[in-house]
Amino acid sequence: MRWRAALVRLGVVAAAVGVAGAAMCCPFCSAVKQTFCEEIAANDVAVLAKLVVRPERPAGNVSPLDAAPAANMSQFEVVEALRGEEVLSGEKRIRALYFGDQPLGTVFLLMGLAGDTISWSTPVVMSERSQAYLHEALQLPPAGADRLVFFQDYLQDAEEMIAGDAYDEFAKAPFADLKTLAPHMHRERIVDWTKNPQVTPSKRRLFLTMLSVCGRPDDADFLQAMIESKDREAHKALDALIAAYLTLKGADGLPLIDDLFLKNQDAEYTDTWAAIMAVRFHGQEEKIIPRSRLTESLRYMLDRPKLADTVVNDLARWEDWTVMDRLVELFKKPDEDLTFIRVPVVNYLRVCPLPKAKEYLAELAKIDPKSVKQAETFFPQLKPADPNAAQRPTEAKPGTSGKSAQAGPNSARGAAPAAGAANGAVAVAAKPAGGKSSAARPTAAIVGPHVLADSAAEAPSRWQLAGILATASVGLWVVFTLLLGGGRRAAT
Repeated sequence: MRWRAALVRLGVVAAAVGVAGAAMCCPFCSAVKQTFCEEIAANDVAVLAKLVVRPERPAGNVSPLDAAPAANMSQFEVVEALRGEEVLSGEKRIRALYFGDQPLGTVFLLMGLAGDTISWSTPVVMSERSQAYLHEALQLPPAGADRLVFFQDYLQDAEEMIAGDAYDEFAKAPFADLKTLAPHMHRERIVDWTKNPQVTPSKRRLFLTMLSVCGRPDDADFLQAMIESKDREAHKALDALIAAYLTLKGADGLPLIDDLFLKNQDAEYTDTWAAIMAVRFHGQEEKIIPRSRLTESLRYMLDRPKLADTVVNDLARWEDWTVMDRLVELFKKPDEDLTFIRVPVVNYLRVCPLPKAKEYLAELAKIDPKSVKQAETFFPQLKPADPNAAQRPTEAKPGTSGKSAQAGPNSARGAAPAAGAANGAVAVAAKPAGGKSSAARPTAAIVGPHVLADSAAEAPSRWQLAGILATASVGLWVVFTLLLGGGRRAAT
């Protein structure tokens, strides 16, 4: 049963590892592919070319894929060189593999790497609209609000390829750029997009993040209605939904989140995790709610022992030493389902500057020397926090505005904030989760001098090795797909 539960979680774990450490303007969403501009920059040559000759298809039921590569070579006439004109050396006709059925005269985007010959990627069909979009995109500054202003108008474009590219541009931009875009955001349009039930969770996360930057206080009302809704569809992108609500509502919004997701013993695990991520975002990226109030919310998770490990890292990172006795009690519990909290507790005590922490460490080393040894072996760089900061948790300045006062990298879903990633490699391990969901739950561990990240809390085990293998498989599949198919925009 444990193995079956682990396999259910491995897919989510692999995804979490893949997005860890990315600094994106949407703290709760991630780009899934390269943008047009990135792909063109990564190649030696890029051209717009029209299809002029297509080989005859094999007779009968033979698939074009079963034929020799030369039999599928189509000829294209270069219309415009977007990059690497010197690589073409005046060549106007190029040959590339193409399996689609677009009519002759159709314009495609082809990108290639130079060598003895140019290795061309899979041709991508380009409508007149997408050609115009690409031309403008290539002329934009490399970063900043002026760049995002352009892509904002295409986030819900009728052409899926354009809309996807605009989304990826936003997802990869620094969070600071998003905030500088605030005066130019189309608030009413963003509100409509957020309410649209057909919007994907990824895009809704972006729209909610944008709304948190440009929204008005009264926008918190419809966000609250979505949070309180019993319709699971309304809870798509719940992490970003809660974060946006708290940005507009401030500390006054926390009692609702506490009652629904953190105090509530019957809350779905996925909902609880979303609330934790939203609180973590505000503690790390914003200065709207004092950290002392945020830690008050996270402490409720200690009353749900099977989920307590999800907040140990935050409590230590924010130097909340008031829970030391409670964490030691959890360590001492004989329940096998709670053993995964032991390494995070040890690391919490290692960074705590209070003298009592050392006494507890000596005591716990006698109870479970293996966990203490694992913490010291896999996190050797930990040092106590500033003793002068003890009993003085770092405070964020309260604010009443919906505007964020601090820019910074994102905390991706289930992944560590970039501050933690800067202190060492971050890994995520699947653990049997308590609560009512079989979703993957990253364990908590401390990385760096009292800076924490979600990472493996134990020595590599069969769970972690399975996760590593799953992640490697996903990575290899992605590479293989890109090599054969030219990425996501294969021609049809």
